[in-house]
Amino acid sequence: MKQITAVFKPSRLDAVIEAISEAGATGLTVTEVRGYGRQQGKTEVYRGAEYEVRLLPKVKVELACADADVERFIEAITQAANTGTIGDGKIFVHDLDSILRIRTGERDEQAISG
Repeated sequence: MKQITAVFKPSRLDAVIEAISEAGATGLTVTEVRGYGRQQGKTEVYRGAEYEVRLLPKVKVELACADADVERFIEAITQAANTGTIGDGKIFVHDLDSILRIRTGERDEQAISG
């Protein structure tokens, strides 16, 4: 089992959720986050004063899936989040040792299936 974590521009959230759902995800978690990568933030002007914004707004989407589904979800996220500009984000894939559905006690793949 794997956990996929994608961090990308907030403007692409609806498209990513739709793409993940169409790819067969039964659940996901969304978190509003801030950070920077190669972009190193940006400079903005407010009321004539210039200031630096180091941490840019992003969203983080996390979902758990079977090993066989990883590439399908990565492709869906990549297609939906890509704007072709700097700051489109990253996708991380982590191994999961165990999953437990609290309500039923189901474990591992049974815990993440519909």
